[in-house]
Amino acid sequence: MKRFPLHYQILLALLLGAVFGALLPVDHSLLEIEHADGVAEVTEWRQVRIAMDMGAQGMSDVKLIEGPDAAAVVDYFAGLKSRQRAKVVLDVDKGEGSELSFRAIRSIRKHGTWATAIDPLGTLFLNLLKMVAIPLVLGSLIVGAASLGDVGRMARMGGKTIGFYLVTTSLAISLGLVAANLVQPGNAIPTEVKDRLMTDFGAAAEGKLQSVAVDLNPLDFILSLVPTNPFDAMAEGSMLHIVFFAVFFGMMLSLLPREKGHHLLKFFEGLSDVSIKMVDVIMLIAPIGVFALMAATISNFGIGILNTLLWYVLTVVGALLIHAFVVYPLILSLAGRINIVQFFRGIRKAMLVAFSTSSSAATLPVTMECADEMGVPKSVSSFVLPLGATINMDGTALYQGVAAVFIAQVFQVDLTLGAQLGIVLTATLASIGTAPIPGVGIVMLIVVLQQAGIPAEGIALILGVDRILDMIRTTVNVTGDASASVFVAKSEGLLSNVNTAR
Repeated sequence: MKRFPLHYQILLALLLGAVFGALLPVDHSLLEIEHADGVAEVTEWRQVRIAMDMGAQGMSDVKLIEGPDAAAVVDYFAGLKSRQRAKVVLDVDKGEGSELSFRAIRSIRKHGTWATAIDPLGTLFLNLLKMVAIPLVLGSLIVGAASLGDVGRMARMGGKTIGFYLVTTSLAISLGLVAANLVQPGNAIPTEVKDRLMTDFGAAAEGKLQSVAVDLNPLDFILSLVPTNPFDAMAEGSMLHIVFFAVFFGMMLSLLPREKGHHLLKFFEGLSDVSIKMVDVIMLIAPIGVFALMAATISNFGIGILNTLLWYVLTVVGALLIHAFVVYPLILSLAGRINIVQFFRGIRKAMLVAFSTSSSAATLPVTMECADEMGVPKSVSSFVLPLGATINMDGTALYQGVAAVFIAQVFQVDLTLGAQLGIVLTATLASIGTAPIPGVGIVMLIVVLQQAGIPAEGIALILGVDRILDMIRTTVNVTGDASASVFVAKSEGLLSNVNTAR
């Protein structure tokens, strides 16, 4: 009996997970408060007041959180130090004169469902992919650089790769700006909807703003490429540092006499082969992990808010689809003469994993496997794809273009042509070296907004749909990485499986 193809298993898991999560939504107004007298469930509250009981000095550090936003309460309490938690006094205003007060609080939790209870299965799948990413990149890139043995060729490949990423990122941001200016989704948001979104997500937005520092100095970025300790870089998952070290190490390995470098080269070949085999085994549980991730995402965030921000969501998704299925195919078919149908057939598994994990880093082993199946040699894929997972954020950059204009329209900020060109430059620089993890796009967006003079607190307007859009833009990011690997391999005359376009 023929086995059901893995990419169809993943697609089915995505669909079933979405249905399961939609049927078991999280109640965002329900708080589970564990205190000295037991566990209390609080729902339908208007405001939470968190203060510190300082004894004779009275109350201090008052924090007001508007409801219903259980996540904001949980996150704030979790961010306190243990000695601070012991002093917390939590007052809940339920409206109409009804108020509850809690002391000696041990923990505060959001209400969960069966859909969120299986989230650890998805997290396990994500962690397994991340675990194998660094040894796979390190082994493959060292072997690839050593096998090339030509510094000039490596420099040429690097120039093509970075050039491809910079061009497509600039095109993505420009496409997002054009789409937002044409559709004008911000003008479709009534004042009462704006006020409600700012209230519901204001606390979460404040936390994001406090964690961002604006630093777009290109010279500092160039200096930061060189790791002071490559082992620290591997421990921290700093992909740019790993790529730099691996390429340099591999090139120097190729300069050693064969009798000295042979055994070391074989070791890294073995590391690469074992890592690929690990990916094959991990992908056997991909449908389970994808189902859990999708169910938890839909259960936590729901789809109701999509109706509130319908025009914004449609603008972002429409522009992302155009970039993925029009811009990339045009570049590959015109500049590389690649068979587009075979290309998308070859990367469909990576696209599905990217959609479910929202992480370019976690998808990297799968993307490298797809590139290998498409005939991209390891000497190319092991250099282009890890670099792309770090500096290529086409989907995220496009989203930033739409989001910046959307927030400006809602706050009635007039964006001149010069300001919008500044957004293109800032978003391109911000995308370089950004960690390829879920939710990082919102941090990059804050940098873009601050540089453009747009109220950064406006991110509260879009936080409710960010996680769902993150899934789509990560898929575009990974598609761009795969496009670059095929393009570079073709331009170097190293592509074997993807036919030339006819």
